[in-house]
Amino acid sequence: MAKSSSGRFWKVWMDSWTAAVALFASTLALSSCSGAEPAGPPPNGADPGISTFIARIRAVDNHTHANSTAPGDTDADALPLDGIAPFEIPATLRPDNPAWLAAYQALYKYPHSDLSDARLTELRATMQQVAKDQGDRFPAWVLDQIGTEVLLANRIAMGPGLAAPRVRWVSYADPLLLPLATTIEAAATPDRQKLFPLEDALLKRYLADLKVSRLPATFDAYLKTVVTPTLEAQRTAGCIAVKFEIAYLRALDFGDVPVEQASTIYAKYVGGGAPPHVEYKALQDFLFRFIAREAGRLGMAVHIHSFEGAGNYFDVAGADPLLLEPVFDDPSLRQTNFVIVHGGGVFAEHAGALLWKPNVYVDTSLMSLAYPPSRLAAILKLWLTQYPERVLFGSDAVALGPDMGWEVAAWVGARNVRSALALALSDLVRGGDVTRQQAEVIATQVMRGNASRLYRLDLK
Repeated sequence: MAKSSSGRFWKVWMDSWTAAVALFASTLALSSCSGAEPAGPPPNGADPGISTFIARIRAVDNHTHANSTAPGDTDADALPLDGIAPFEIPATLRPDNPAWLAAYQALYKYPHSDLSDARLTELRATMQQVAKDQGDRFPAWVLDQIGTEVLLANRIAMGPGLAAPRVRWVSYADPLLLPLATTIEAAATPDRQKLFPLEDALLKRYLADLKVSRLPATFDAYLKTVVTPTLEAQRTAGCIAVKFEIAYLRALDFGDVPVEQASTIYAKYVGGGAPPHVEYKALQDFLFRFIAREAGRLGMAVHIHSFEGAGNYFDVAGADPLLLEPVFDDPSLRQTNFVIVHGGGVFAEHAGALLWKPNVYVDTSLMSLAYPPSRLAAILKLWLTQYPERVLFGSDAVALGPDMGWEVAAWVGARNVRSALALALSDLVRGGDVTRQQAEVIATQVMRGNASRLYRLDLK
């Protein structure tokens, strides 16, 4: 670190720490009256006091696909994976994982220790009755059960039961990257053959929302009458971030492409024909940075999927968040805050290295379900000893099957992250890396304070 910058560094650090301590003090009052308690005994290796403290923090969940209460809700994900060929899932996500049974017992007071067919019938009846009794209050009821104050729902559109201030909207930006025919792109893998048409359909929906009947003839008009108005309309409707699932469709290496090159490609194919991959990639590269810049201007964060799956043909190497470093280093994008959603997964160390960028955050979503708490705790220790003020709790709550609704995943994800955080902080306290008070401040930052600051939620 240059000596001339050290004064500014320590001032920023002290300002951040002072704010964190103030937030921690205000959270003590909240936690003392919260109804959330530890789900079972503290995890092995975790200090019971730290576990109890973390269990009582009213959380902000950075990433979910929560369902509305509308029958047959289809807006919870832009790229649902049930249309691609069946694929293996990790053991932690399979129905026989004991975590799901624990969730049924906690949420629905399921009295049994097994899930036989007869008892599953009983459980389903209970679940249906609770949903009926709660009606549109069902999402808020779930949040109350798991100790979550605010949940970010990554959805095509919001729906009944999903309303601010408890639930906040994160929209999808991927369709805006794909204004031209995607047949060549889709032919790359069998999975992409199924996924690209979903993006095409969502772009048509965005155009219809704007009452635009066809794509504009020029690229400049596309930016001014489709891209920017879509983002502005979503922001006006309460959207606080936009999400890219683009790693399912291509690698995260977005180059810095001149607008003239993008305009030429758009003009060449807007009237028909599918651009070859090299040209389409260049157009997407420009659009990605343009969308990120516009999101920053509008006060919306940019969420980017970075994990090792899912599907039979997912390009794991292409999801490495280090591929995004040129984007994060773009001076024109420093007013945009980026969140590496799912924390990079197997590339969690790479994601941690990117926290050196002042506008980069990471969250724990999906790792909260796919990794056991012990593995997640090791990742958290790495992040928390570097930049704890840019680590966010996320569950990736999503419906995983007929008996595994989003609320069950939300409970498991929250339980696992709280356990992992307790393990990580207990180990750091024992090792003398942080004090007990610092551990409680950090826990509060991760579970709620960092998100409150990032999204201007103004939580007390």
